[in-house]
Amino acid sequence: MDLKLEVIVLPVSDTDRAKAFYEKLGFRLDLDTGAGGGFRGVHFTPPGSGCSIMFGEGMTSVAPGSVQGLYLIVSDIEAARAELVDRGIDVSDVFHDAGGVLFHGHEGGDVTHRLAGQERLPGRHPEGTSYASFATFSDPDGNGWVLQEITERLPGR
Repeated sequence: MDLKLEVIVLPVSDTDRAKAFYEKLGFRLDLDTGAGGGFRGVHFTPPGSGCSIMFGEGMTSVAPGSVQGLYLIVSDIEAARAELVDRGIDVSDVFHDAGGVLFHGHEGGDVTHRLAGQERLPGRHPEGTSYASFATFSDPDGNGWVLQEITERLPGR
């Protein structure tokens, strides 16, 4: 049986502001529909992704900005970061983990989405290890995104 994750619902406080942000980010707008009665759904897909995001009015009771650690996988972290900066997105500098951990989450507001004691060092991983270089950004509500460089997939993917 295949189980495909295809849509993640993001909690936002202002649908039009979030729509403008994700358009600026370069995500493809797939749908913007309102069924009336306090419902509106906006659906975006990141370039090259099989998974999309959806947000709007009447979609979730979760607090805006509470989703952290959404990973966008890139093959060249520095080029991806530069492109987002050129689009006007506030992206962290590229970093890697001092201990070589291949997971490094996002910090937004009162949320820390990473392991205690993890230390971030500036720049790409010195050996260019796949899964080990990161950059982060947030949408206007504080939903946290992580860019992760993967140049060679682990077995099973």
